Amino acid sequence: MQNLKLTIVQPDIIWEDRQANLDKITGLISGIESTDLILLPEMFTTGFSMNPQKLSETMDGISVNWMKKVATEKGAAVVGSLIIKENNLFFNRAVWAFPNGKVVNYDKRHLFSMGEEERHFSAGTDRIIVEYKGWRICPLICYDLRFPVWSRNSANYDILVYLANWPAVRHYVWKNLLVARAIENQAYCIGVNRVGTDGQGLNYAGDSMLISPKGVAQSLVEKEQIKTFAISFSELNSFRNKFPLKNDADKFTILNSGGFSGN
Repeated sequence: MQNLKLTIVQPDIIWEDRQANLDKITGLISGIESTDLILLPEMFTTGFSMNPQKLSETMDGISVNWMKKVATEKGAAVVGSLIIKENNLFFNRAVWAFPNGKVVNYDKRHLFSMGEEERHFSAGTDRIIVEYKGWRICPLICYDLRFPVWSRNSANYDILVYLANWPAVRHYVWKNLLVARAIENQAYCIGVNRVGTDGQGLNYAGDSMLISPKGVAQSLVEKEQIKTFAISFSELNSFRNKFPLKNDADKFTILNSGGFSGN
């Protein structure tokens, strides 16, 4: 199993300006010479806006096609969250574009009621596991981080990714929960956040992070930047074999009603 190179993009997102953000990120990633995976934040073309009637796109829209183009040009998968309209519903959707043109997606399960997200968007019902270069990756979105049952690793993923617009006022929650998710799930955990101030006056400190399965964190500083990391499958597998938590884990099933059954 090969190591994986991943690039975190931490931009200052321009409020509700799709083309300006695509142009900006195109510039930020232009110098990437070698990576396997490019990770973008939640709603990376708009900021965390509750205006989907104006800002939504389809899966054949400008942003998804931009992601597919970048994936092909860079020879790397591209992942980020967009406001997507489908069947007359709006979704906060994580889109995963592969270098071969294939696209898969995950719709945010936990909508941020304190920001009235549930009034404007429909919640997803299914978690996905993406298989890429021998790695199994679980992409989730922002508020999902607070719900460990939804993030639970049933020995079916190696990397857990959260795409976010997580405000600076709760940065300590962000950092601590990311570390907790890595440790409890024995997986690499990646948090991809933004910097700057959005159109609602919320400030963002970045704090994008890569955390090892042992809880060791590497962070980006509070500025617009990109950074590439390399992670090792052999180190992950060795640690899991040495300390096999899954043998003692509780078994349960998540229900669409929001409850769970277990034994």
